[in-house]
Amino acid sequence: MPAAVVACTTCNLLQRVEPLAQRTEAWCRRCGARLYRHKPNSRTRTAALALAALILYVPANAYPIMRMTYMGRTSENTIWSGCVELFRQGEYGVAIIVFCASIVFPLLKLLGLFFLVATAGSSRWQSDRGRVLRIVNAIGRWSMLDVFLLSIMVALVKLGNFATVFAGPGIAAFAAVVILTMLAAECFDSRTIWENAEDGA
Repeated sequence: MPAAVVACTTCNLLQRVEPLAQRTEAWCRRCGARLYRHKPNSRTRTAALALAALILYVPANAYPIMRMTYMGRTSENTIWSGCVELFRQGEYGVAIIVFCASIVFPLLKLLGLFFLVATAGSSRWQSDRGRVLRIVNAIGRWSMLDVFLLSIMVALVKLGNFATVFAGPGIAAFAAVVILTMLAAECFDSRTIWENAEDGA
């Protein structure tokens, strides 16, 4: 494969980077920032982590994320039931944000990663892969793990004297989905979606 021209994300210097051997890195000759790092077994690791996240996606949405006992009555809330309750209370904007960020976006990100892994190296869908990669990176900023953990902490503090609140099994599965999806995206080597196609061009 021929050398690639890479722009440093720190100082914007354009420089030519030769194909890297496994477990090696390229650094900017001007500012010393890392330009590129070879990621061995990128597609295999990404597929394995994304598959694990997809499997856990089901219990993350099916199991309750919170159990609350108040005056002898116990209620359980899943992510979906929380969205429905927010909608019923007139919090339409919050309900839509929680629904998209907690249910729709994680699934779209996983499907995007599977598409990138499955089509990497093919001469077809090259421009589509670029768009999907940008979408996957943009969706990654909308993880809601910190929001859910904060909401549970607030519930524990505010309701501690009136009710008993426990984190349900769904929150552990949801946290695992977020973490595995982040690791899958990090393991994916974006250069692999064009490398073999360029070799055959």
